[in-house]
Amino acid sequence: MLFPEISYRSRARHGSIRSFAGLPARKPRRCAGMYRRASSGFYAVYLMAREAQLTDAMVDLLIETGHKIGSRSKRKVVGDIAKDIERVYGKERLLVEIASASIDDPSGRICDVIFPIAGKDKLAAIIKESQAKGALDRRIYKVMRRSWANHYRRMLPSLLSALEFRSNNAVWRPVLAALDWIRSKVDDGCRYVPPHAVPVDEVIPARWRSSVIDEEGRVNRISYELCVLAQLRDRIRSKEIWVVGADRYRNPDDDLPKDFDARREAYYTGLNLTADARAFSSAIREELAQELLLLNANIPRNDKVRLLWRGENRISLTPFKPLPEPRGLASIKTEIGQRWPMTGLLDVLKEAALDTGLLEAFETSASRVALPKTALDQRLLLCLYGLGTNAGLKRIAGATPDVSYEELLHVHRRFVHAAALKEACARVANATLAIRNAAVWGDAGTACASDSTKFGAWDRNLMTEWHARYGGRGVMIYWHVERRATCVYSQLKRCSSSEVASMIEGVLRHCTDMEIQRQYVDSHGQSAVGFAFCRLLGFELAPRLKAIARQKLALPDVGMRTRLPHLQPISPVRSTGMRSSSNMTRWSNMQPRCRQKPPTRRRSCAGLAAPR
Repeated sequence: MLFPEISYRSRARHGSIRSFAGLPARKPRRCAGMYRRASSGFYAVYLMAREAQLTDAMVDLLIETGHKIGSRSKRKVVGDIAKDIERVYGKERLLVEIASASIDDPSGRICDVIFPIAGKDKLAAIIKESQAKGALDRRIYKVMRRSWANHYRRMLPSLLSALEFRSNNAVWRPVLAALDWIRSKVDDGCRYVPPHAVPVDEVIPARWRSSVIDEEGRVNRISYELCVLAQLRDRIRSKEIWVVGADRYRNPDDDLPKDFDARREAYYTGLNLTADARAFSSAIREELAQELLLLNANIPRNDKVRLLWRGENRISLTPFKPLPEPRGLASIKTEIGQRWPMTGLLDVLKEAALDTGLLEAFETSASRVALPKTALDQRLLLCLYGLGTNAGLKRIAGATPDVSYEELLHVHRRFVHAAALKEACARVANATLAIRNAAVWGDAGTACASDSTKFGAWDRNLMTEWHARYGGRGVMIYWHVERRATCVYSQLKRCSSSEVASMIEGVLRHCTDMEIQRQYVDSHGQSAVGFAFCRLLGFELAPRLKAIARQKLALPDVGMRTRLPHLQPISPVRSTGMRSSSNMTRWSNMQPRCRQKPPTRRRSCAGLAAPR
C-alpha cells in the first residue's frame, strides 16, 4: 500500500501530530482492533515522524562529534603547552628597557647592553613561548587528525550512506561535491589524491592548508576528510546545508512564505519596515546618533556611572541600594497564612482547573472516550499532580484508594501530550493576567524576563548533556516569566542549545494574551544577531551584560567621536562607522525569515541565532 508524502507544513497546520500522539503507547493487541486502513494510515504518519526524529538525532551526532574532536584537541594541546612552557610576564616592559638601552649605547655589545636587562634564559623563554603560540593551530590540527584517524573515522561511511545533504547556496556546493567524492572512495585505500581530483576552495581552511597539502601538491585523504567534516558541521548549524528527511535540519525555504516575492510590500507593511535597505540603515544611523548625543548629555549628571580613562574596564557602575519592604506586606502574608493554612497543591490545582477550564485542553488521541467526565477529570488531575511534583503515577495511585496505576497510565497515554500541556498553561496564564486587580498590582505590563535553569537528568535521556558552566549532566529549562510570578512560556532544551534562539521562540510562541514589547535577559540570552532580529520582529531586547565594564560604543560615522566629549573613554579611536553596503545585500534575505507565522509553525528559532 502506497502512502502520499505528507509535508511537515500541512502536518502542523492540520494538527495530525495530536492524532497519533498516543500511537506509540498502544499495545499491539489494542491496535489489532482498528480498521486496517486506519491503522496503516496511523503507522505511516507515525513512522514518517520517527524517521525525521532519527535523522535529526544522526545530524546531532555528527555536529557533536565535530565539536568534541576540536574541543578535546584544543584542551590537550593547551594543557601540554602550559606544562612545558613557563610564561614570561612583563615582556612589553622588557622591550621598552631594551630599546632604551640600545638607543643609549648603539655601539655596545649585546652581552654588555641587553643581557643585564634580560638574561639569556629569559630571552630563550620568550622565544619558546612565541614559537609555541605561533604553532598552536598546527598542533591542534595534528591532535584532531590523530583522533579522527584512530577512532571517529569509522563512523563516516555509515553516516554518509544514511544522510543526504543539499544546499540552496551555490557557494557551498564544493562541500557537497567533496562529500560525493568521499562516498565514491569509501572502498578505495588511497592515501593521497591530486588536488584537481577534489574540491579545494571553500573546503580546506587557509590555516590548515599547509597540513593537508604536502610539498608535492598532493592532498592527504584523511586530513581532507577532517576538513570536510568541519565545514559540514559549520554549514549545517547555519542552515547553509540541509538534510533530506530531517525535521529540525530540513530545507529552510520550506518555512518561508511562498508568495513573498508577489506580496513583498504587504509583508514589509506587516512588520512596519521599509523595503529600501538604504532608507532603513539611514534611519538606524540617525537613531543611533540621537541616542549617543542624549547619553553624552546625561553622563555628567548621573552619579551612578563613571567612565575611566585607564585600564581595560572603562565603565564603573554604582550598585543600587535595595528598596525597603512595602508597608503591609507582612500583614498580607500573615492573613493569607491564617486564611489558607497548609493548603495542598492538589487543592490549588483543582481550584485552578475549575476557574480556568484547563482540563478541557486535554483531548484524547483515541477515537472515542468511554469514561464519565467526573472520573476523567479526577484522573487527569492526579496525573498532572504526579507529573508536576515528580512523585510519579505509582505513588499517586498508591495513595488514592479508588484509582489504580493502570487507570492513571491509560489517561496519561491517551490525554497528556505536549500540545495539550501548552494550551493548559496558556489558559492559566491568561486567567492570571485577567483577574489581577490593577489597583493592587498595577496595570498589566508589556515586559518579560527569561532565563534558563539546569535540571539533572539520567544518561538514558537522549537530551542529556554535560553542562559546561554548572557541571554535571542534565537538561535545560528556559523560562519566560512576567513580573517574577507568572510563567508565560517554558521550553525543554539541551544544555548546549542557544539561549538567544530560545528567547526569540518564547516571545513569538507564548500564546497568551500578553503582548511582549521588552524582553529582559542575561548575558547568555543576547548576541549581535539576536539584537538585529529583535529589532526586525518589533520588540526591544534589554540584556544585563556581565562584561559591561569592557563595552565599547559603536559610532554611526567617523566624525561622531568629536561630538561626544564625555564618552571619549569608551569611544573607539578608529571607527569606520556603520557599513551599509554589506547590510543591503542581506536585507531581502532577512525579511522572509522574520515573516514566518510563529503560532502555526513547528519550526524552531534556532536557525535565527546560528553562527554564520
